[in-house]
Amino acid sequence: MSSVLYDVPGPKARRISLIASIIGGLLILGLLAWVVMTLAQQGIFDARRWQIFTRTDVWRLLGNGLVATLSAAALAAVIAFPLGLLMCLLRISDAAAIRVPMRVILEFLRGMPVVLMMLFILLGFGTSAFFAVVAGLVLYNAAVFAEIIRAGIQSLPKGQREAGLAIGLTSYKSRMLIELPQAIRRMMPSLVAQMVVLLKDTSLGYIVAYGELLRAVQVMADFLGTQFLFPVFFVAAAIYIAINISVSRLAVWIERRGSKKAAGGTAKAEPDVLEAAAP
Repeated sequence: MSSVLYDVPGPKARRISLIASIIGGLLILGLLAWVVMTLAQQGIFDARRWQIFTRTDVWRLLGNGLVATLSAAALAAVIAFPLGLLMCLLRISDAAAIRVPMRVILEFLRGMPVVLMMLFILLGFGTSAFFAVVAGLVLYNAAVFAEIIRAGIQSLPKGQREAGLAIGLTSYKSRMLIELPQAIRRMMPSLVAQMVVLLKDTSLGYIVAYGELLRAVQVMADFLGTQFLFPVFFVAAAIYIAINISVSRLAVWIERRGSKKAAGGTAKAEPDVLEAAAP
């Protein structure tokens, strides 16, 4: 079976693809082996370097850093998403006096590095490190969320909005009841990806002396010695990866559940109805 854009590979193409896959896999395995051997030669896998994780104070410091990271990320996400939604509605407003200034604001916020926002808020307003981190994350990610949602709205067929206006809905109700739900479902992968970026950007709080996970790792490395730097950073990286995978899986579950609700289920006939319909 073939199409204009794609032909099913024949035996020769499949053989070439198999050979390329085997060569690529061997190259990756060789690279991993070289990395492991290099680390082993440096004594990274010595048991004494990993014995620090038997100490409760090490896990307590990691736990405090993790709590600080999740607290800043959760609060920033809870504030940034509705703020981004509001910015999106202002950005696509029919009034130019609202739409144009909001476009300038969004471009400014998206163009500013997050760490500079944190430093400006911390030094300019004399706030706490936690407030500076959360505010910087909120401002930047709200602008990104606004642009993602706006792209989702613009990707919808024009007939969606025209149908809403034709049945008597106002422009605002058409946006809120018809376009936004579809746009958010359509852009859910991009929104989730930005949530993961938001979580990782909490590590920038290290610059403003916020005690998040990366700073906790650095404090431990300075206190215990540089020989323990790799094990501590390895565990911290594993924690970051586990959190990001959990967030992605949760978003996939939410997306599938929302899709099922939007599509509706198959109606089940009652037994008495089936009996009445039977010949």
